[in-house]
Amino acid sequence: MKRLLPLLLLCLTACHEARLPQDYVEDDVPPRIYPDYADVTVPPNIAPLHFVVEDAGQNATCSFQKTTCGVSDCDVQYVTKGHVASLSVKRWKKLCETPGDIRVDVYTQDEEGRWHHKRPFAIHVSPDTIDPYIAYRLIAPSYVTYEDLTICQRQLSSFRETVVYGNMINSREETGQCINCHAFQQENPRRMQFHVRQHMGGTLLTYDGQTEKVDLRTDSLISAGVYPAWHPTEPLIAYSTNRTFQTFHTRDVQKVEVQDELSDLILYDITRHKVTQLPHEDDWLDCFPTWSPDGRWLYYCSAHYERTDSALPRQADLIRHYDRVHYSLFRRTFDPSTQTFGPREVVYNAAAEGKSATLPRISPDGRFLMFTLGSFGVFHIWHTDADLRLMDLTSGDIRPLDELNSPQTESYHSWSSSGRWVVFSSRRDDGNFTRPFFAHIDAEGHASKPFELPSDDPLYHRQLLRSYNVPEFIGGPVRITPQQLARVIRGNATKAH
Repeated sequence: MKRLLPLLLLCLTACHEARLPQDYVEDDVPPRIYPDYADVTVPPNIAPLHFVVEDAGQNATCSFQKTTCGVSDCDVQYVTKGHVASLSVKRWKKLCETPGDIRVDVYTQDEEGRWHHKRPFAIHVSPDTIDPYIAYRLIAPSYVTYEDLTICQRQLSSFRETVVYGNMINSREETGQCINCHAFQQENPRRMQFHVRQHMGGTLLTYDGQTEKVDLRTDSLISAGVYPAWHPTEPLIAYSTNRTFQTFHTRDVQKVEVQDELSDLILYDITRHKVTQLPHEDDWLDCFPTWSPDGRWLYYCSAHYERTDSALPRQADLIRHYDRVHYSLFRRTFDPSTQTFGPREVVYNAAAEGKSATLPRISPDGRFLMFTLGSFGVFHIWHTDADLRLMDLTSGDIRPLDELNSPQTESYHSWSSSGRWVVFSSRRDDGNFTRPFFAHIDAEGHASKPFELPSDDPLYHRQLLRSYNVPEFIGGPVRITPQQLARVIRGNATKAH
């Protein structure tokens, strides 16, 4: 009897395996699925792409099939039953262990019980792996609450999400606090920074096991450091310093406008706690710095703005003429040995075209510069016309990334360490919430169809009332705990000079 038990269990398991319908009608139409994973290109180390079949009536069945060695005898096939198509991480990994196409067949059952075979689609498995983690801030997509937010990290090969720091650990009703602008040096989770605003404010820096809170404000600056850019190799961070404000439209669907009243650039030396202000000119707004991969150029966006009505305060004038503020892309040479910068150079004169370019980010090989282009302003996350553009730095050619853009907002973007993948923020699903989307970028700068961050429950993002803010690749998990960070935040800040 004991010898028959394993065989009996095997038979019971096999009986519960989902099976494909044998009698069906061929429908030459694609299935309607969410998220839309049809014909996307994915890395071999991504989590399973679970989706829901939205045009199924009574039932649905899906087949995932992969030929692993070029002949049908090597096919790996898994079948799922129900409106939700989901596979275990182990099975998905088996499908993705070699480059090639995963064929997906979707069968739906109508109200009369007839089965319909939809047009098959493919999921293309690339040989290029992706960084193992991303970090992001989860925040309500409104302008009235900011305390209930977290910086999180997500393992991309699974569905595991953990909190790097939760804002409510140290925040109380009477002492509001905000955290923002997380950043890493070369995707290194041991070299991280983020800001704490208001109560217990300062910049949290963790560098190779040492964590401290720094006060970056000096008497000569308009603010502490805001938008960060780690130098690729040196213990240096470039920041913009900003005096920002937000206003609200009454007749525009884009309700919120975030503007700079003043902004400059600084360089912070971590080891010496020294702040150096970059050369700046009056009536110029400098923002969103980023480094070239060799660390010898600092790129940034800058807008020239002079008051139109001298009788108005500067902020009131900017509010009245918000749509006249146009940022272009500039750069300066940098000498790491002396920590000095050269004169500014124009990279792309977007203002001359009546446009505004922000968020420059350069590919690890130094060839491509990706940025966001909109009609005006610097905070494009609220602008529905904001799209991604790609500049070839060898030729100067610029093109819209039509493969990635949608009718809704595309904004913050980040390159993987290999330069073969990008993650960017998009509101394409509903116009209200930013979600992370990934795309493969080939050596010539061509992008594949983007895919949404996979979730164990494919309807999770439709139910999550949070936006993903500032997605950044990291090479592994942040090991320092939220409680350890909270203790540093409650302590005194080291004063920069």
